[in-house]
This record gives sequence, C-alpha cells and structure tokens, in this order.
Amino acid sequence: MNDFFEISEEILKASEKAMELCSDKLKEIDDIQEYNQHKMLKAFQKAKVSESHFTASTGYGYGDRGRDSLDEVFAYVFDAEDALVRHNFVSGTHALTVALFGVLRPGDKMLSVTGTPYDTLRSAIGIEGNYPGSLIDFGIKYEEIKLDDNGLVNHQAIKDKLDSTYKMVYIQRSRGYSVRPTLTVDDIESIVKTVRSVNKDVIIMLDNCYGEFVEKKQPLSVGVDLMAGSLIKNPGGGIAPTGGYIAGRKDLVEMCSYRLTTPGTGKELGATLNLNRELFLGAYHAPHATGEALKTAVFASALFSILGYDVSPGYNEKRGDIIQLIMLKTPENLEKFCVGIQHSSAVDSFVTPYPDDMPGYEDKVIMAAGAFTLGSSIELSADAPLREPYAVWMQGSLNFHSGKLGIMLAANEIMNK
Repeated sequence: MNDFFEISEEILKASEKAMELCSDKLKEIDDIQEYNQHKMLKAFQKAKVSESHFTASTGYGYGDRGRDSLDEVFAYVFDAEDALVRHNFVSGTHALTVALFGVLRPGDKMLSVTGTPYDTLRSAIGIEGNYPGSLIDFGIKYEEIKLDDNGLVNHQAIKDKLDSTYKMVYIQRSRGYSVRPTLTVDDIESIVKTVRSVNKDVIIMLDNCYGEFVEKKQPLSVGVDLMAGSLIKNPGGGIAPTGGYIAGRKDLVEMCSYRLTTPGTGKELGATLNLNRELFLGAYHAPHATGEALKTAVFASALFSILGYDVSPGYNEKRGDIIQLIMLKTPENLEKFCVGIQHSSAVDSFVTPYPDDMPGYEDKVIMAAGAFTLGSSIELSADAPLREPYAVWMQGSLNFHSGKLGIMLAANEIMNK
C-alpha cells in the first residue's frame, strides 16, 4: 500500500521489478540530462542573458534584447545558424506551417519520406479536410513515400523517386498516431545521406516535436537544414505557457520570419509582452524536464511489459522522443488508462476524460492531462484516437516521482475495471 494512494499489491510488486529492469537505462538518461543541461547553461552564458532580458516589450517590439538573446540560446543548443523563438506560435503545427510556407513557393514540390504526416498537419498541407489556404491550395505539390512493412523509412524508394525537381524533403521524427518507430538522430542522419546521394540541393526539413534534448546529438548537426517544434513540449520545460520555434540555416530562418511577420521586417518585430522570463526559464529547465519524461516513459514500458502488454519502444531500447506507445488491446482498457493518468494529476484530478470529436482529427480522441499549461505534453499526459489497435500514446512528467506514480495508478485503474 502506498502512503497516500490505493495501489494493489500486484502493481506494487510489478513496479519494483520494473525499476530493477530499467535501472541501467535510467542511469543512461541521467548522463544525457547532464550533458544537455551543461550545454544549455553554456548557451545562456554565451548569449549574456541578464535580468534586463526579462523586461516586457509592447507595440512593435523594436529592439527587444531578450527576444534576440532567446533566439541565440536556442540556436546554440540546437547547433543551428539561427533560430526564431516566439510566444505567438500557437502550436507546433503552426510553427511547422510557417516554416513550410516560408520556404515553399507555388509550383514547388515537397516529398514526405516518413509516410503521411501527423493528423493536424494534414489539413495545413491540404491532403485532408479541403480547407482554404493550404499548401496545395497555393499550388504547392505534395507527394509522399510510404513506410515499408516494418514501419521503417524506405531508402530505396527515396533513391527511385527523388530527383532535382523537388524543393523539399520532409521528415517527421515522432510517430504521431501510428505504431511505427520514432526516428533517432542516427536514423535521421541515414535519411539525410540517402537524400544527399540523389539531390544535394534539396531542403531537408524536420518535424522535431517531442525529440528535443532526448539525445546529445542534434539533427541539424547531421545535415538537416530546418526544423521546428512546440514550446509546450520538451523545449519549454513545462514553464513556457505557449509558443514554438524554428531553427536551422540562417537564410531559411529569415524566410520563415518573413512569413511569421512581414517581408522586410521579419525577426525585427514582435512584442514579447511579459513572457520573456517564462520562455528563458522554461528553456533552462528543458533538458532536465525532458530527462524526467524519458525516465517515466522507460518505467511505463517496463511495467506494462511485465503486465503482459506490447510496448514500443521497449524499456532498454534507444529512444528518439519522449513518447511511449502501449497496446492496450480494448477500448475499455484505453479509457481506463487515461482515467488513471487524469486522476493522478495535480491539476483537474477530479475530472474523468471521455472520447470526443477534436478539430483536426478524423476519429474521436481521448486525452488525459491534468496540466498547469493546457495541452502541455511535457507534463504527464496520454491520448489516443479511439480506433484499432487501441494503443495509447503516453508522454511527459515534470518529475519522475510523480510520473512513476501516475503510471502505477493507470495500471491499477485497468486492473480494477
């Protein structure tokens, strides 16, 4: 029995065994945390961050030193030539869409080499929903290469299809609502080498959501030209209340800034209001928070393996993001898991989640997240569309102690169904 929560003896014993199984992996994550935290500290020092950088700007935001220094911090930790970090990116999908529209022009061709992108980006591209203003609506041509039967990138198909007529190759690092493996930086490097063997000039863009600070090596160091993500995932450290980033080649980041504001003004405009301090503080905590989320995912993988469920990745496998996939077999188990996660939260623990329609999704979706920031998936959360194979995609936890407890309570909820 836990001192504060009712957990069955079976789950407690399984938890002890899970901790034994994943002890070496947790130590490995500690090493990654320490490396990335030291790199983040160096980034702050190189950018000469001071208290004056936390001051709010209003209106046009001309000469906002804090905004410019935050861009420097992100550029350093991501090994980028430049970065665009703004609170007015409303989501990771928004940051990705700004990057796509910033770089691509009518008549250009883009090729997704990781299959169909994540649900919410499909409407931005124009392959679902038929919304006005999509890439396809603007005359940008979209094509994709399906993953192979094992859910892996088909390198031969890239060589067969890619030629000089393509402007961009698009890579999605995380699995989205699919069961294919997440890409590690080594996987991304292999894709880059294949692409460059066919087309040396094509722009390689990466959806880096959920992958920041999971490894020591950065995608931009292995040949990716441009990447984007959300600040209410890994790089916001659970403190940034909103926002996103774009990072990569300086010329491409500048083009994206012209899309975000206006051609000619770009990064020079944009009031930060009172958010600079939170964005800096979130970035500073991000490597540690990401490590805690990784530990929670590893523990969940070990525990549910012991309980007889298929998981991906396995507790001892190399990881490319913070997401843990658990095959829960039935819609009832899926809902119970999410109820357990919700009831283990510090915020809205009394709420019971139910599947419902969500903008940008074709199926009903259930989401559990008692979060300090609405939709923050660096905080312990779980979500899934209600469709076969009734898998749950779990991620986050600002600290491992609470995350571990949340996973145990989710398992307990399924057992007591």
